[in-house]
Amino acid sequence: MSTYTFGAIDIGSNAIRLLITTVEEYPDQVEFKKTAFLRVPIRLGEDVFTRGEISTEKRERMCEAMAGFSHIMKAYGVQDYRAYATSAMREAKNGPEITDYIRRNSGIGIEIISGQLEADTIFANGLVDMLAADKTYMYVDVGGGSTEVIVYSNRTKVAARSFALGTVRMLSDAVDKDEMKRFKKWLAEMGRKHQPSAIIGSGGNINKAQKLLNKKDKESITRPELDMLYRYIKSFSFAERVHTMRLATYRADVIVPAMKIFLTVCSQCNIEEILVPKMGLSDGIIRTLYAQHATQNGAQNPSKA
Repeated sequence: MSTYTFGAIDIGSNAIRLLITTVEEYPDQVEFKKTAFLRVPIRLGEDVFTRGEISTEKRERMCEAMAGFSHIMKAYGVQDYRAYATSAMREAKNGPEITDYIRRNSGIGIEIISGQLEADTIFANGLVDMLAADKTYMYVDVGGGSTEVIVYSNRTKVAARSFALGTVRMLSDAVDKDEMKRFKKWLAEMGRKHQPSAIIGSGGNINKAQKLLNKKDKESITRPELDMLYRYIKSFSFAERVHTMRLATYRADVIVPAMKIFLTVCSQCNIEEILVPKMGLSDGIIRTLYAQHATQNGAQNPSKA
């Protein structure tokens, strides 16, 4: 049996995440086992979507987080990693300057990726193996700065697009007035053309919504259930969500716009079911790293899991 340990760092507009996964190769299968996960809610988007750049204060917090991630990966014996920065870093005027500063002070090399590469990496997360061959799905990943949508038909990606709609961006009132119109128009077109039967939801907010609805692991959410939860949470103030509903401060505000985005997809595409497999960009990074290393080492089937 061959074993690999990989790290994935997802630098989003709302939070920065580190995922460490151990990959075990057996003669007839490959298993991916999550070893460690850490989330730091720095909210780079608060700066970028209102000021156009990342502040010194958030740069320093980000650097501390990256230095910590570096030590943790060494402790776990990580053989390879990728650090991908998405929407906020893409738009920050000082994005390249920040990545250089982080590299020099923490040793972590960061890649600022395009929305298309973000969608392609999500596509590589192994989710396709879980889809029914005769159905069409819309994978919706709601982040702090952007929302990635991938349409799967017959287990094949047939369309993908990234929209500048995210929870932190919406809370900062920094969404382009025409972006929601473009989002709805594209969704309606995809709905007519592909007639998706379900949404595959990704992101911490839909994961939390599933938990709040007392759903079992991987149990689906219906559109009426999500709408009910959306209206319920929205009726509380931020303070009430924290003190009465016991939501974390970093979750209590962003969960509302996130659910609004998912409900928009439901309404535009006439979808009644949301699946929540809890897989996202970090998982895609791990799968991509494994495929590269397995190919280099002559594995017979690097994509099988």
